[in-house]
Amino acid sequence: AIIVLLMRSSWMKDKPAVETSAVTPELILVEDEMTDTEDNEEEDLGVMDDQRSVILHLISQLKLGMDLTRVVLPTFILEKRSLLEMYANFMAHPDLFLSIAAGATAEERIICFVEYYLTAFHEGRKGAVAKKPYNPIIGETFHCSWDVPKDKVKSFRTNSLRFVAEQVSHHPPVSCFYCECKEKKMCVNAHVWTKSKFMGMSIGVSMVGEGVLYLMEHEEEYVFTLPSAYARSILTIPWVELGGKVSINCAKTGYSATVTFHTKPFYGGKVHRVTAEVKHNPTNTIVCKAQGEWNGTLEFTYSNGDTKVIDTTKMPVTRKKIRPIAKQGPFESRHLWQHVTSSLKEGNIDAATEHKHQLEERQRAEERQRVAVNAPWKPKYFIKEGDGWIYSNPLWKTL
Repeated sequence: AIIVLLMRSSWMKDKPAVETSAVTPELILVEDEMTDTEDNEEEDLGVMDDQRSVILHLISQLKLGMDLTRVVLPTFILEKRSLLEMYANFMAHPDLFLSIAAGATAEERIICFVEYYLTAFHEGRKGAVAKKPYNPIIGETFHCSWDVPKDKVKSFRTNSLRFVAEQVSHHPPVSCFYCECKEKKMCVNAHVWTKSKFMGMSIGVSMVGEGVLYLMEHEEEYVFTLPSAYARSILTIPWVELGGKVSINCAKTGYSATVTFHTKPFYGGKVHRVTAEVKHNPTNTIVCKAQGEWNGTLEFTYSNGDTKVIDTTKMPVTRKKIRPIAKQGPFESRHLWQHVTSSLKEGNIDAATEHKHQLEERQRAEERQRVAVNAPWKPKYFIKEGDGWIYSNPLWKTL
């Protein structure tokens, strides 16, 4: 059995007075992971009248540009999954991700990365209705994996991609995630600080931070950033769009890419538009351009005149594998939020609100205790380095 060490966290009856970290080891058998069958498509067609009055009351207390980090938003806008799980859904096409390492040249590899990057958002933001994932509790973790058959990626065997995410800070709210494939000698490490602000009829969420893709066989590092997200029309039928300019850079090869997520103009214009450009900086040569919609059709044009079209709506999604809730630790996302999720599924907003309130109150109480005894929280999987966070046992240390 392949065994992964999980540092177990526990809100247990016999816990000490103050939780500063969670250090009891727990072994996870990969065989316990099963193909995920959850399908939390959001089907709400819009904001009902009673919900609209709640939102109007909330809006009346907000000022333009106000930071929403500490504002408690109504439960009916929640999405039935944690933000940590949403990050895992960026890997819904693991075959495209793994194919980056198979590129024969540095130019091929960065183009493959851009193709993967542009198709990574549609599954994480599925559903036409804008809903908000749960704000992860400090110490919350999410684990999953994907098996990618060898016929999907040039390989002699099935590739396994393993993912772990953790909420390492509450104020500011910082999430980290790490994903690795030993067979392909590649991994990605990212930290994201979500900053929300009120913009009148919209809510803007900035993703501050960066990720790094490591290709060990080529000794290459690709540093990338993430776009902002906007919840529009929050009083009618809310919807999400991505916006902003992001970058992908590989210092070793001299290749870089700029990806622009275009927000819809006030009058006319298309929604969900994205453009991208891949450049070889030493020669100032553009080697690839892309345009289209990040949740629709994307067209790639290469320097040799070739073109390629990718329709994200027709791409098969590889379902992640996850352990059943009964085998998860108390701090794992689905275990932690199970009562909120089941209440939302039943349409019992009051019960969901109460369960959510209990989780948040417990987090606040433990934080007050830690402050009182000057005992800062220690994450289980990630170590702070400078402005960022690095996974404690990354693939480059073990190969």
